Amino acid sequence: MPPSRPYGEDMQVRPLIAYGIAGVAVVVAAAGAVFAHLSGDPGDLAYLIVATVLGLLSVGLGVVVAVRRPDNIVGALLAWVGLLPIGVAASDVYVEAVAQRPDVVPVSALLVALHAGDWMFLYVPPALLALTFPDGRVPGRRWRWVGIGLIAVPVAFTVLVAFDPAPFPAPFTGLPHVLRAGGLEPVLMVAALALLPVFLGLLVATAVSVVTRHRRETDPVRRAQIKWFALGALFIPATLVLCWVSYLFLDGPDLVLLGLAATYVAIPAATAIAVLRHDLYDVDRALSATVTYGIVTTALIAFYTAATFLAGVALGRESAVAAAAATAVCAVALAPLRSRLQRQVDRRLYPVRRAALTAIEDLRRRTHDGTAQPEQLEAELRVALRDPDLRIGYRLPGTPGLVDARGEPLRGSGTPVVLGGTDIGELIHRRGSRELTREIATACALLVEVVRLRIELSGALRDVESSRARLLTVSYEERRRLERDLHDGAQQRLVALGMALRVGQRHLDDGGTDVTGLLDTAVAELGTAVAELRRIAHGLRPSSLDDGLVNALTMLVGRVPVPITLDVQPELRNDTLPDVVATTAYYVASEAVVNAMRHARAASIGLRLTLEADALTVRVHDDGPGGAILRAGAGLAGLSDRVAAAGGGLRLTSPLGNGTVVEAVLPCGS
Repeated sequence: MPPSRPYGEDMQVRPLIAYGIAGVAVVVAAAGAVFAHLSGDPGDLAYLIVATVLGLLSVGLGVVVAVRRPDNIVGALLAWVGLLPIGVAASDVYVEAVAQRPDVVPVSALLVALHAGDWMFLYVPPALLALTFPDGRVPGRRWRWVGIGLIAVPVAFTVLVAFDPAPFPAPFTGLPHVLRAGGLEPVLMVAALALLPVFLGLLVATAVSVVTRHRRETDPVRRAQIKWFALGALFIPATLVLCWVSYLFLDGPDLVLLGLAATYVAIPAATAIAVLRHDLYDVDRALSATVTYGIVTTALIAFYTAATFLAGVALGRESAVAAAAATAVCAVALAPLRSRLQRQVDRRLYPVRRAALTAIEDLRRRTHDGTAQPEQLEAELRVALRDPDLRIGYRLPGTPGLVDARGEPLRGSGTPVVLGGTDIGELIHRRGSRELTREIATACALLVEVVRLRIELSGALRDVESSRARLLTVSYEERRRLERDLHDGAQQRLVALGMALRVGQRHLDDGGTDVTGLLDTAVAELGTAVAELRRIAHGLRPSSLDDGLVNALTMLVGRVPVPITLDVQPELRNDTLPDVVATTAYYVASEAVVNAMRHARAASIGLRLTLEADALTVRVHDDGPGGAILRAGAGLAGLSDRVAAAGGGLRLTSPLGNGTVVEAVLPCGS
């Protein structure tokens, strides 16, 4: 079925209509002010001012909508809705002016007769607005008859009631009837009464059209717009509840005026938001909360009314005990109701939120039972939120970006997931509202933290295994180097020395050997062998560490051709560190300094040692170009393994153009 055509074809007409209605509203308000002055009652003027302010709010929003959406008749209808309270107030003030100054205020018998039935027109603009919202079209061809009926029935009713022969109400009692039907007045009155249920049916049909349109609509934007309109329309039943409260506590309908004022603010505001900024807030959340609290409030008033009635019958109408008993009954009866009711309302009006929260709670329970893995969170939320592109990123300590559940880098940004004030990840969800996404991010924070810790633990285990393999490889290579150095150096010299001494021994008695020269050569070879053994031993552990780490680093700084600033915490100069810690710290400093000279070509280097909370920190920084990274097989990777073997941690910071910082933290029991 093709959609019906919008009212009016020229897009420029609708803004003109809205402007015209705004002009009429100003004229009617001005006329009302004149009548209020003639009546002489300050209350009439105050009443007119309040009604004018409320009406002009709707008129102004209607003009804005008409200008921003000239292809939509909703703006003109919204302006027409705003004209109603101004017209009603001006009409009431006119009646008072006629009563006070009948000699000054003009009166028309024909208009008074027509005024008796024109109250139906008060319902026409809101009904047409509901029928054509949000795109300015009726839901289908058959619904056109509802729009036609909303115009034709009030016109017919107004004309028929104008033939009523009964006297006009005060102050128009003395006016003659200018419309006669030649004895058919009773028939016309019956026809007018018959139009009442017809008009009521048309109003019900407009409400049904909103529900029908929402069920048929597949566009998420229009569905959200309809929900916004429904949210504003909820103030109509809220006004009825307020009337009930007014009669319950004030013995009169005084509070209804507040409800009507709120309605004339809520409906135009909700309509304008729906058309211009449907994504301003999570309308599903607002609608669900409003319905929930509305039902709870209604139930509370019902409980209070029943309890007050029953207690009043037993204890007396004015009994303070009755009121206290009614309040206690209400509190006990409604305390557990709200959360259960919220779940039921969410299931109907906010199914996505309910599905997501249920999925999170179910996964949390199954994870606790051991029947599910917390890494399933992303898949569960994709199904619950109907978003196949949803991603969950986890923020690991020391890493700049996000990773997925497998530890792989993840691009994109979304809603932060925060637990205990710490940013632990992000929920990347583009389809839902910001409010819903924030709520889901808060609800799943505990599961995100579990997954994050598991990723961090898996990464640490992988690093340990990799570090263990690298350490084993390095140890084998170091062993082969030592074997080679000993075999090719000191071992060969000692073997040659032994052979020379054996030759000298054999020729010692025959005098054919220069024993003195032989011994001198042996002593020289022995010294060379000892020097080579010392060099090899220094590679295993620098002998300068025998006098402490600070002394070894001072000697290291003295041998480096690049200016180095050595900053040592005073407590360290007399502190005896464990040998493993001192050796590891020395190699961190020496390797970092060598890298700064060899690769960074640094002009200056800084070396700092601090001891805090039983942990030694070695920090080396240079003014090179930066850009250094930890690569497998490189010197820094070996340092990282060495530091990890000592129970510490190594951190490399090397932004391009800002130098390099190597920092190692080594636990020590000193």
